Amino acid sequence: MAHIETHNPLPGISSLFVFRPETGGPMAALAQALLRGPSPLSTAERELIASVVSAENGCRFCELSHTAAACAIAGDTDFVARVKRDVDSAPISDKMKALLVVARQVARGGKAVSDDAIASAKAASATDVDIHDTVLIAAAFCMFNRYVDGLAAPTPPNEADYVPMGKMLAEQGYIRQR
Repeated sequence: MAHIETHNPLPGISSLFVFRPETGGPMAALAQALLRGPSPLSTAERELIASVVSAENGCRFCELSHTAAACAIAGDTDFVARVKRDVDSAPISDKMKALLVVARQVARGGKAVSDDAIASAKAASATDVDIHDTVLIAAAFCMFNRYVDGLAAPTPPNEADYVPMGKMLAEQGYIRQR
């Protein structure tokens, strides 16, 4: 049960953004900038980071919606599951594998990011911008995850409910069309 009444039928963070548009608008713009703006990381890679961090934080709504978005962008419905099941044999670059280690460390706390993890990412050809974008996406999703779960935002129960959300995010991004 949600901790507050948002007076709209939308699920998860969308419900909260509509409830408080003065904060929801800038937060949606941040998600748009991080996940769709210029970056050396592909949109699928950035959605993967969002999904992995959300899984690390136990935020079902964010994990499943960003998993669905990453799969829609990649054109592969099992893409994220393979990464989460076994990152070492997953169909992603060594750079991305190293960046996911950094992202998971950010989910545990900013000071948990180790020099070794950064060195491994750089050795796998990650640039300073790759590392910056990974840390910022991970940090932002820690906030988004806590926002959704801290208010117990409505979360669809079935994984299949997230597929159309992921498709919409993949096609339209994070700024709500009016």
